[in-house]
Amino acid sequence: MSDYICIILYMISCVLFIMGIKKLGKADTARKGNLYSSVGMLIAVVSVLISQDVIDGGWLSYLLIVLAIAGGSVVGFIWAKKVEMTGMPQLVALFNGFGGLSSMLVAISQYTAGVTEDAFTALTLGLTILIGAVAFTGSLIAWGKLAGLKMFKKNISIPGKNFINAGILVIAAMGILFLCISPDGGLGLAGVIITTIASLVLGVTLVITIGGGDMPVIISFLNALSGLAAAFAGFPIGNTVLIVSGCLVGASGVILTLIMCKAMNKTFASLLFKTTKKKASAVAGEHKEPKSMSVEDAFLILEAAKSVVFIPGYGMAVAQAQHAVKELCDVLEENGCEVNFAIHPVAGRMPGHMNVLLAEANVPYEQLKTADEMNPQMPNTDIAIVIGANDVVNPAAINDESSPLYGMPIVNAYEARTVFVLKRGQGTGFSGIENPLFTMDNTVMIYGDAKQTVSQLVVEFEN
Repeated sequence: MSDYICIILYMISCVLFIMGIKKLGKADTARKGNLYSSVGMLIAVVSVLISQDVIDGGWLSYLLIVLAIAGGSVVGFIWAKKVEMTGMPQLVALFNGFGGLSSMLVAISQYTAGVTEDAFTALTLGLTILIGAVAFTGSLIAWGKLAGLKMFKKNISIPGKNFINAGILVIAAMGILFLCISPDGGLGLAGVIITTIASLVLGVTLVITIGGGDMPVIISFLNALSGLAAAFAGFPIGNTVLIVSGCLVGASGVILTLIMCKAMNKTFASLLFKTTKKKASAVAGEHKEPKSMSVEDAFLILEAAKSVVFIPGYGMAVAQAQHAVKELCDVLEENGCEVNFAIHPVAGRMPGHMNVLLAEANVPYEQLKTADEMNPQMPNTDIAIVIGANDVVNPAAINDESSPLYGMPIVNAYEARTVFVLKRGQGTGFSGIENPLFTMDNTVMIYGDAKQTVSQLVVEFEN
Protein backbone atom coordinates (compact mmCIF):
# COMPACT_ATOMS: atom_id res chain seq x y z
CA MET A 1 0.00 0.00 0.00
CA SER A 2 1.21 3.48 -0.77
CA ASP A 3 2.44 5.36 2.28
CA TYR A 4 0.24 8.28 1.29
CA ILE A 5 -2.90 6.13 1.21
CA CYS A 6 -1.95 4.65 4.55
CA ILE A 7 -1.51 8.11 6.08
CA ILE A 8 -4.88 9.24 4.67
CA LEU A 9 -6.61 6.18 6.16
CA TYR A 10 -4.92 6.86 9.50
CA MET A 11 -6.21 10.44 9.40
CA ILE A 12 -9.74 9.23 8.64
CA SER A 13 -9.52 6.83 11.59
CA CYS A 14 -8.35 9.58 13.92
CA VAL A 15 -11.15 11.90 12.83
CA LEU A 16 -13.70 9.13 13.41
CA PHE A 17 -12.22 8.47 16.87
CA ILE A 18 -12.54 12.13 17.84
CA MET A 19 -16.08 12.40 16.44
CA GLY A 20 -16.99 9.19 18.26
CA ILE A 21 -15.73 10.50 21.61
CA LYS A 22 -17.63 13.75 21.11
CA LYS A 23 -20.89 11.92 20.42
CA LEU A 24 -20.35 9.54 23.34
CA GLY A 25 -20.67 12.55 25.63
CA LYS A 26 -24.45 12.68 25.19
CA ALA A 27 -26.92 9.88 25.79
CA ASP A 28 -28.95 10.50 22.64
CA THR A 29 -25.88 10.34 20.35
CA ALA A 30 -23.91 7.70 22.26
CA ARG A 31 -24.88 4.84 19.92
CA LYS A 32 -23.76 6.85 16.91
CA GLY A 33 -20.51 7.69 18.70
CA ASN A 34 -19.90 4.01 19.34
CA LEU A 35 -20.48 3.28 15.64
CA TYR A 36 -18.10 6.04 14.49
CA SER A 37 -15.38 4.78 16.80
CA SER A 38 -15.90 1.17 15.68
CA VAL A 39 -15.64 2.11 12.00
CA GLY A 40 -12.52 4.14 12.77
CA MET A 41 -10.96 1.14 14.50
CA LEU A 42 -11.87 -1.15 11.59
CA ILE A 43 -10.20 1.19 9.11
CA ALA A 44 -7.14 1.44 11.36
CA VAL A 45 -6.81 -2.34 11.76
CA VAL A 46 -7.23 -3.02 8.03
CA SER A 47 -4.75 -0.26 7.17
CA VAL A 48 -2.16 -1.71 9.52
CA LEU A 49 -2.64 -5.26 8.29
CA ILE A 50 -2.21 -4.44 4.61
CA SER A 51 0.81 -2.28 5.32
CA GLN A 52 4.07 -4.05 4.51
CA ASP A 53 5.62 -2.38 7.53
CA VAL A 54 3.85 -4.75 9.86
CA ILE A 55 3.56 -8.13 8.18
CA ASP A 56 6.34 -9.66 6.18
CA GLY A 57 5.49 -13.34 6.44
CA GLY A 58 3.24 -13.93 3.45
CA TRP A 59 -0.34 -15.20 3.34
CA LEU A 60 0.16 -17.53 6.32
CA SER A 61 0.77 -14.56 8.61
CA TYR A 62 -2.41 -12.90 7.36
CA LEU A 63 -4.36 -16.12 7.86
CA LEU A 64 -3.17 -16.48 11.45
CA ILE A 65 -4.02 -12.87 12.23
CA VAL A 66 -7.48 -13.16 10.65
CA LEU A 67 -8.14 -16.34 12.64
CA ALA A 68 -7.01 -14.62 15.83
CA ILE A 69 -9.25 -11.62 15.16
CA ALA A 70 -12.21 -13.86 14.29
CA GLY A 71 -11.72 -15.97 17.41
CA GLY A 72 -11.37 -12.94 19.64
CA SER A 73 -14.40 -11.26 18.06
CA VAL A 74 -16.61 -14.32 18.59
CA VAL A 75 -15.53 -14.67 22.23
CA GLY A 76 -15.97 -10.94 22.83
CA PHE A 77 -19.39 -10.84 21.14
CA ILE A 78 -20.76 -13.79 23.11
CA TRP A 79 -19.26 -12.52 26.36
CA ALA A 80 -20.58 -8.98 25.94
CA LYS A 81 -23.99 -10.33 24.89
CA LYS A 82 -24.34 -12.60 27.90
CA VAL A 83 -22.90 -10.37 30.60
CA GLU A 84 -25.46 -8.76 32.90
CA MET A 85 -25.31 -5.12 33.89
CA THR A 86 -24.04 -6.12 37.30
CA GLY A 87 -21.10 -7.77 35.57
CA MET A 88 -20.21 -4.80 33.34
CA PRO A 89 -17.72 -3.23 35.79
CA GLN A 90 -15.81 -6.51 35.97
CA LEU A 91 -15.88 -6.80 32.18
CA VAL A 92 -14.58 -3.26 31.76
CA ALA A 93 -11.81 -3.99 34.28
CA LEU A 94 -10.76 -7.04 32.26
CA PHE A 95 -10.85 -5.05 29.00
CA ASN A 96 -8.49 -2.52 30.57
CA GLY A 97 -6.24 -5.37 31.66
CA PHE A 98 -6.19 -6.96 28.22
CA GLY A 99 -5.34 -3.57 26.69
CA GLY A 100 -2.37 -3.21 29.03
CA LEU A 101 -1.28 -6.80 28.41
CA SER A 102 -1.44 -6.32 24.63
CA SER A 103 0.73 -3.21 24.77
CA MET A 104 3.22 -4.95 27.05
CA LEU A 105 3.47 -7.95 24.70
CA VAL A 106 3.88 -5.67 21.67
CA ALA A 107 6.79 -3.95 23.39
CA ILE A 108 8.45 -7.24 24.36
CA SER A 109 7.98 -8.66 20.87
CA GLN A 110 9.49 -5.52 19.36
CA TYR A 111 12.48 -5.88 21.66
CA THR A 112 12.98 -9.52 20.68
CA ALA A 113 12.64 -8.47 17.01
CA GLY A 114 15.58 -6.12 17.53
CA VAL A 115 13.93 -2.77 16.84
CA THR A 116 15.69 -1.06 19.74
CA GLU A 117 17.91 1.02 17.48
CA ASP A 118 18.38 3.98 19.78
CA ALA A 119 17.87 5.18 23.32
CA PHE A 120 14.54 6.89 22.54
CA THR A 121 13.04 3.69 21.11
CA ALA A 122 14.36 1.76 24.09
CA LEU A 123 12.81 4.32 26.43
CA THR A 124 9.37 4.03 24.80
CA LEU A 125 9.60 0.24 24.91
CA GLY A 126 10.45 0.35 28.60
CA LEU A 127 7.62 2.77 29.39
CA THR A 128 5.18 0.61 27.41
CA ILE A 129 6.17 -2.45 29.44
CA LEU A 130 5.97 -0.51 32.71
CA ILE A 131 2.55 1.08 32.14
CA GLY A 132 1.05 -1.93 30.33
CA ALA A 133 2.11 -4.35 33.07
CA VAL A 134 0.72 -2.11 35.84
CA ALA A 135 -2.56 -1.79 33.92
CA PHE A 136 -2.71 -5.57 33.44
CA THR A 137 -2.18 -6.81 36.98
CA GLY A 138 -3.95 -3.79 38.51
CA SER A 139 -7.01 -4.53 36.38
CA LEU A 140 -6.95 -8.19 37.37
CA ILE A 141 -7.00 -7.16 41.04
CA ALA A 142 -9.84 -4.71 40.34
CA TRP A 143 -11.74 -7.47 38.56
CA GLY A 144 -11.27 -9.81 41.54
CA LYS A 145 -12.52 -7.19 43.98
CA LEU A 146 -15.55 -6.30 41.86
CA ALA A 147 -16.38 -9.95 41.27
CA GLY A 148 -16.33 -10.47 45.05
CA LEU A 149 -13.71 -13.21 45.00
CA LYS A 150 -13.22 -14.71 48.44
CA MET A 151 -9.55 -13.72 48.65
CA PHE A 152 -10.53 -10.04 48.30
CA LYS A 153 -13.46 -10.07 50.73
CA LYS A 154 -11.41 -8.51 53.53
CA ASN A 155 -9.73 -5.13 53.34
CA ILE A 156 -6.07 -5.68 52.58
CA SER A 157 -3.45 -3.27 53.84
CA ILE A 158 0.28 -3.24 53.16
CA PRO A 159 2.40 -1.67 55.93
CA GLY A 160 4.55 1.06 54.42
CA LYS A 161 2.95 0.54 51.04
CA ASN A 162 4.10 3.91 49.68
CA PHE A 163 7.75 3.07 50.41
CA ILE A 164 7.30 -0.41 48.94
CA ASN A 165 5.62 0.95 45.81
CA ALA A 166 8.28 3.64 45.45
CA GLY A 167 11.00 0.98 45.77
CA ILE A 168 9.38 -1.22 43.13
CA LEU A 169 8.99 1.79 40.82
CA VAL A 170 12.68 2.63 41.23
CA ILE A 171 13.61 -0.97 40.34
CA ALA A 172 11.40 -0.81 37.22
CA ALA A 173 12.98 2.52 36.28
CA MET A 174 16.45 0.99 36.68
CA GLY A 175 15.43 -1.75 34.27
CA ILE A 176 14.41 0.89 31.72
CA LEU A 177 17.75 2.63 32.29
CA PHE A 178 19.61 -0.63 31.58
CA LEU A 179 17.57 -1.01 28.39
CA CYS A 180 18.43 2.52 27.26
CA ILE A 181 22.15 2.11 28.02
CA SER A 182 22.50 -1.17 26.17
CA PRO A 183 19.47 -1.79 23.92
CA ASP A 184 21.08 -4.72 22.08
CA GLY A 185 23.20 -6.26 24.79
CA GLY A 186 22.71 -8.55 27.76
CA LEU A 187 22.19 -5.53 30.02
CA GLY A 188 19.18 -4.54 27.90
CA LEU A 189 17.68 -8.04 28.17
CA ALA A 190 18.13 -7.91 31.93
CA GLY A 191 16.47 -4.51 31.92
CA VAL A 192 13.42 -5.85 30.07
CA ILE A 193 13.08 -8.75 32.51
CA ILE A 194 13.51 -6.53 35.57
CA THR A 195 11.04 -3.93 34.32
CA THR A 196 8.44 -6.55 33.41
CA ILE A 197 8.55 -8.37 36.75
CA ALA A 198 8.71 -5.20 38.87
CA SER A 199 5.84 -3.58 36.96
CA LEU A 200 3.62 -6.65 37.25
CA VAL A 201 4.18 -6.63 41.01
CA LEU A 202 3.59 -2.85 41.19
CA GLY A 203 0.16 -3.26 39.60
CA VAL A 204 -0.81 -5.62 42.41
CA THR A 205 0.56 -3.60 45.33
CA LEU A 206 -0.89 -0.37 43.93
CA VAL A 207 -4.49 -1.55 43.56
CA ILE A 208 -4.91 -4.27 46.17
CA THR A 209 -5.27 -1.77 49.04
CA ILE A 210 -7.92 0.28 47.24
CA GLY A 211 -11.56 -0.58 47.63
CA GLY A 212 -15.02 0.62 48.56
CA GLY A 213 -16.23 3.80 46.88
CA ASP A 214 -12.83 4.33 45.24
CA MET A 215 -13.24 1.42 42.81
CA PRO A 216 -15.03 3.39 40.04
CA VAL A 217 -12.20 5.92 40.13
CA ILE A 218 -9.44 3.33 40.00
CA ILE A 219 -11.14 1.63 37.03
CA SER A 220 -11.11 4.95 35.20
CA PHE A 221 -7.43 5.38 36.09
CA LEU A 222 -6.55 1.88 34.83
CA ASN A 223 -8.39 2.68 31.61
CA ALA A 224 -6.19 5.75 31.24
CA LEU A 225 -3.08 3.62 31.82
CA SER A 226 -4.10 1.12 29.14
CA GLY A 227 -4.51 4.02 26.69
CA LEU A 228 -1.14 5.54 27.58
CA ALA A 229 0.54 2.14 27.20
CA ALA A 230 -0.96 1.83 23.71
CA ALA A 231 0.28 5.33 22.84
CA PHE A 232 3.85 4.52 23.90
CA ALA A 233 3.64 1.21 22.01
CA GLY A 234 2.95 3.19 18.86
CA PHE A 235 6.38 4.86 18.89
CA PRO A 236 8.67 1.83 18.42
CA ILE A 237 6.50 0.41 15.62
CA GLY A 238 5.99 3.85 14.06
CA ASN A 239 2.21 3.58 14.02
CA THR A 240 0.56 7.00 14.05
CA VAL A 241 -3.00 5.84 14.60
CA LEU A 242 -1.97 3.80 17.64
CA ILE A 243 -0.28 6.85 19.15
CA VAL A 244 -3.31 9.07 18.50
CA SER A 245 -5.93 6.56 19.69
CA GLY A 246 -3.84 5.72 22.75
CA CYS A 247 -3.49 9.39 23.62
CA LEU A 248 -7.26 9.90 23.21
CA VAL A 249 -8.04 7.00 25.56
CA GLY A 250 -5.34 8.03 28.01
CA ALA A 251 -6.31 11.70 28.08
CA SER A 252 -10.05 11.02 28.40
CA GLY A 253 -9.35 8.50 31.16
CA VAL A 254 -7.18 10.94 33.08
CA ILE A 255 -9.78 13.71 32.73
CA LEU A 256 -12.56 11.39 33.92
CA THR A 257 -10.41 10.24 36.84
CA LEU A 258 -9.75 13.82 37.94
CA ILE A 259 -13.45 14.71 37.60
CA MET A 260 -14.44 11.75 39.76
CA CYS A 261 -11.78 12.61 42.35
CA LYS A 262 -13.18 16.14 42.48
CA ALA A 263 -16.71 14.73 42.85
CA MET A 264 -15.48 12.74 45.86
CA ASN A 265 -13.67 15.77 47.29
CA LYS A 266 -10.31 14.06 47.29
CA THR A 267 -7.08 14.43 45.38
CA PHE A 268 -5.68 11.98 42.89
CA ALA A 269 -2.61 11.54 45.08
CA SER A 270 -4.73 10.61 48.10
CA LEU A 271 -6.45 7.95 46.01
CA LEU A 272 -3.17 6.17 45.26
CA PHE A 273 -1.09 6.95 48.31
CA LYS A 274 -3.52 7.22 51.21
CA THR A 275 -3.37 4.74 54.04
CA THR A 276 -6.60 2.85 54.60
CA LYS A 277 -8.25 3.92 57.82
CA LYS A 278 -9.86 1.60 60.24
CA LYS A 279 -13.59 1.39 59.89
CA ALA A 280 -15.46 4.01 61.86
CA SER A 281 -16.35 2.85 65.32
CA ALA A 282 -19.94 2.51 66.37
CA VAL A 283 -21.70 5.80 66.99
CA ALA A 284 -21.67 6.66 70.66
CA GLY A 285 -24.92 7.16 72.48
CA GLU A 286 -28.30 5.50 72.21
CA HIS A 287 -28.44 2.80 69.56
CA LYS A 288 -31.51 3.16 67.37
CA GLU A 289 -33.09 0.47 65.29
CA PRO A 290 -34.23 1.33 61.75
CA LYS A 291 -37.97 1.60 61.25
CA SER A 292 -39.46 -0.67 58.61
CA MET A 293 -42.68 -0.47 56.63
CA SER A 294 -44.77 -2.75 54.45
CA VAL A 295 -45.23 -2.12 50.75
CA GLU A 296 -48.96 -1.44 51.31
CA ASP A 297 -48.22 1.30 53.86
CA ALA A 298 -45.50 2.74 51.64
CA PHE A 299 -48.00 2.94 48.79
CA LEU A 300 -50.37 5.10 50.87
CA ILE A 301 -47.57 7.64 51.46
CA LEU A 302 -46.36 7.45 47.87
CA GLU A 303 -49.85 7.99 46.48
CA ALA A 304 -50.06 11.39 48.17
CA ALA A 305 -46.57 12.49 47.07
CA LYS A 306 -46.18 15.36 44.64
CA SER A 307 -42.44 14.99 44.14
CA VAL A 308 -40.29 11.87 44.20
CA VAL A 309 -36.55 11.50 43.68
CA PHE A 310 -35.03 8.08 42.99
CA ILE A 311 -31.44 7.56 44.14
CA PRO A 312 -30.16 4.38 42.47
CA GLY A 313 -27.10 2.36 43.36
CA TYR A 314 -25.45 -0.96 42.66
CA GLY A 315 -28.29 -2.80 44.47
CA MET A 316 -30.67 -1.73 41.71
CA ALA A 317 -28.35 -3.30 39.16
CA VAL A 318 -28.12 -6.50 41.19
CA ALA A 319 -31.91 -6.74 41.46
CA GLN A 320 -32.33 -5.80 37.77
CA ALA A 321 -35.00 -3.41 39.01
CA GLN A 322 -34.52 -0.65 36.43
CA HIS A 323 -37.51 -1.66 34.29
CA ALA A 324 -39.79 -1.93 37.34
CA VAL A 325 -38.55 1.49 38.44
CA LYS A 326 -39.50 2.91 35.03
CA GLU A 327 -43.01 1.45 35.44
CA LEU A 328 -43.28 3.05 38.88
CA CYS A 329 -42.14 6.37 37.38
CA ASP A 330 -44.90 6.16 34.79
CA VAL A 331 -47.68 5.49 37.31
CA LEU A 332 -46.36 8.21 39.61
CA GLU A 333 -46.42 10.73 36.77
CA GLU A 334 -49.93 9.62 35.82
CA ASN A 335 -50.82 10.34 39.44
CA GLY A 336 -49.58 13.92 39.03
CA CYS A 337 -46.19 13.45 40.70
CA GLU A 338 -42.94 15.02 39.54
CA VAL A 339 -40.23 12.34 39.23
CA ASN A 340 -36.47 12.78 38.99
CA PHE A 341 -33.34 10.71 39.49
CA ALA A 342 -30.32 11.86 41.48
CA ILE A 343 -27.20 10.16 40.06
CA HIS A 344 -24.05 10.32 42.17
CA PRO A 345 -20.81 10.29 40.13
CA VAL A 346 -19.54 7.13 41.85
CA ALA A 347 -22.87 5.30 42.19
CA GLY A 348 -22.48 1.72 41.01
CA ARG A 349 -19.17 0.09 40.25
CA MET A 350 -17.93 2.10 37.27
CA PRO A 351 -18.33 5.60 35.80
CA GLY A 352 -21.79 6.10 34.25
CA HIS A 353 -23.05 2.73 35.51
CA MET A 354 -26.43 4.07 36.66
CA ASN A 355 -26.93 6.20 33.55
CA VAL A 356 -26.44 3.19 31.29
CA LEU A 357 -28.73 1.05 33.42
CA LEU A 358 -31.57 3.57 33.40
CA ALA A 359 -31.12 4.36 29.72
CA GLU A 360 -31.60 0.63 29.10
CA ALA A 361 -35.02 0.97 30.74
CA ASN A 362 -35.85 4.02 28.56
CA VAL A 363 -35.87 6.48 31.43
CA PRO A 364 -35.82 9.93 29.77
CA TYR A 365 -32.37 11.50 29.91
CA GLU A 366 -33.92 14.76 31.13
CA GLN A 367 -34.91 13.06 34.39
CA LEU A 368 -31.36 11.98 35.16
CA LYS A 369 -29.89 14.76 37.29
CA THR A 370 -26.56 15.07 39.02
CA ALA A 371 -26.28 15.24 42.79
CA ASP A 372 -25.37 18.94 42.52
CA GLU A 373 -28.54 19.60 40.53
CA MET A 374 -30.85 17.73 42.89
CA ASN A 375 -29.45 18.60 46.32
CA PRO A 376 -30.90 22.15 46.42
CA GLN A 377 -34.34 20.67 45.67
CA MET A 378 -34.10 17.88 48.23
CA PRO A 379 -35.68 19.82 51.20
CA ASN A 380 -38.78 20.35 49.01
CA THR A 381 -38.96 16.71 47.93
CA ASP A 382 -41.78 14.66 49.40
CA ILE A 383 -40.10 11.25 49.08
CA ALA A 384 -36.55 10.18 48.28
CA ILE A 385 -36.40 6.51 47.29
CA VAL A 386 -32.94 5.04 47.84
CA ILE A 387 -32.58 1.81 45.84
CA GLY A 388 -29.53 -0.22 46.63
CA ALA A 389 -27.39 2.86 47.24
CA ASN A 390 -25.64 3.22 50.57
CA ASP A 391 -22.37 5.09 50.63
CA VAL A 392 -23.51 7.87 48.28
CA VAL A 393 -26.31 8.92 50.70
CA ASN A 394 -24.38 8.44 53.94
CA PRO A 395 -24.64 11.64 56.08
CA ALA A 396 -21.46 10.59 57.89
CA ALA A 397 -19.63 12.01 54.87
CA ILE A 398 -20.83 15.44 56.02
CA ASN A 399 -20.92 15.38 59.80
CA ASP A 400 -18.57 12.61 61.01
CA GLU A 401 -14.90 13.53 60.74
CA SER A 402 -13.90 10.03 61.87
CA SER A 403 -15.65 8.41 58.91
CA PRO A 404 -13.52 7.29 55.95
CA LEU A 405 -16.21 8.89 53.78
CA TYR A 406 -15.84 12.30 55.44
CA GLY A 407 -15.57 15.07 52.88
CA MET A 408 -17.16 13.15 50.00
CA PRO A 409 -20.15 15.02 48.51
CA ILE A 410 -23.31 12.92 48.74
CA VAL A 411 -26.90 13.02 47.55
CA ASN A 412 -28.64 14.75 50.46
CA ALA A 413 -31.44 12.21 50.75
CA TYR A 414 -31.73 12.87 54.48
CA GLU A 415 -33.12 16.35 53.72
CA ALA A 416 -36.22 14.95 51.98
CA ARG A 417 -39.46 14.95 53.96
CA THR A 418 -39.60 11.15 53.84
CA VAL A 419 -36.93 8.66 52.80
CA PHE A 420 -37.67 5.13 51.62
CA VAL A 421 -34.63 2.85 51.68
CA LEU A 422 -35.04 -0.34 49.66
CA LYS A 423 -32.60 -2.97 50.92
CA ARG A 424 -32.41 -6.71 51.28
CA GLY A 425 -31.25 -6.46 54.90
CA GLN A 426 -29.52 -4.26 57.45
CA GLY A 427 -26.03 -4.83 56.11
CA THR A 428 -23.59 -2.06 55.23
CA GLY A 429 -22.71 -0.97 51.73
CA PHE A 430 -19.67 -1.71 49.57
CA SER A 431 -17.39 0.33 51.84
CA GLY A 432 -18.56 -1.53 54.96
CA ILE A 433 -19.42 1.70 56.78
CA GLU A 434 -22.56 2.10 58.91
CA ASN A 435 -25.12 4.55 57.53
CA PRO A 436 -26.87 6.82 60.10
CA LEU A 437 -29.49 7.70 57.47
CA PHE A 438 -31.21 4.38 58.16
CA THR A 439 -32.10 5.36 61.75
CA MET A 440 -33.21 8.93 61.12
CA ASP A 441 -36.74 9.92 62.07
CA ASN A 442 -37.80 10.61 58.48
CA THR A 443 -36.41 7.32 57.13
CA VAL A 444 -38.24 4.00 56.78
CA MET A 445 -36.75 0.79 55.48
CA ILE A 446 -38.58 -1.44 53.02
CA TYR A 447 -36.78 -4.75 53.18
CA GLY A 448 -36.75 -7.25 50.34
CA ASP A 449 -35.71 -7.63 46.73
CA ALA A 450 -35.83 -4.18 45.14
CA LYS A 451 -37.44 -5.42 41.92
CA GLN A 452 -40.24 -7.21 43.77
CA THR A 453 -40.81 -4.25 46.09
CA VAL A 454 -41.09 -1.75 43.23
CA SER A 455 -43.28 -4.12 41.20
CA GLN A 456 -45.64 -4.51 44.18
CA LEU A 457 -45.89 -0.73 44.46
CA VAL A 458 -46.85 -0.57 40.78
CA VAL A 459 -49.55 -3.22 41.35
CA GLU A 460 -50.89 -1.20 44.30
CA PHE A 461 -51.23 1.85 42.04
CA GLU A 462 -52.92 -0.17 39.28
CA ASN A 463 -55.42 -1.63 41.76
